[in-house]
Amino acid sequence: MTTTLTLVAHALTPGLRGLVLGGEPAPDQSGLEAAHDVRVDAGTTYCGPEPAAILTAEAMGFQPVVVGALRDREYGDWTGRDLEELLATETAAVSAWLERPHTAPPGGETANDLIARVADWLGDLTEDPGHAERRTVVAVVHPAVVRAAVLYALEAPAESLRHIDVRPLTTVGLSAHATSWSLNLH
Repeated sequence: MTTTLTLVAHALTPGLRGLVLGGEPAPDQSGLEAAHDVRVDAGTTYCGPEPAAILTAEAMGFQPVVVGALRDREYGDWTGRDLEELLATETAAVSAWLERPHTAPPGGETANDLIARVADWLGDLTEDPGHAERRTVVAVVHPAVVRAAVLYALEAPAESLRHIDVRPLTTVGLSAHATSWSLNLH
């Protein structure tokens, strides 16, 4: 079975603009309007549970299936806090979290946890016996989920997570032949 997956980073939110970690803000109206112009082929459409992901998928004309595994990274006690402010007040903890993928915010998840969760979902896509030989899928998700999927497909180290910039409404293509994922650049 061949699966073609297009990941779409959800529309811009106030949190993304202000480098606020986590939370569930709705996307900007201008971002939703821009989402109308994003064109991707889809059979099945999934999205993360955040309002930004759901509303972006709907603005693109999809009725997505919400999947918990596609949620943004868990930031624990840092949820809703500005990264710049955290760097000023909790410098050592934030630096460790940014530089070491096995370090989590207090009560949150590590980069390794995020990548493993996304990898499990990708594995589920390739192991679904109820689908045809060729399958086209779209997933509208937080940019962190896009980064995690790219790292998994490339078998890149988790330390690379912070070196991938995914802007709102960016599309990234992946394809799987059997259970092996590849990055598709257009």
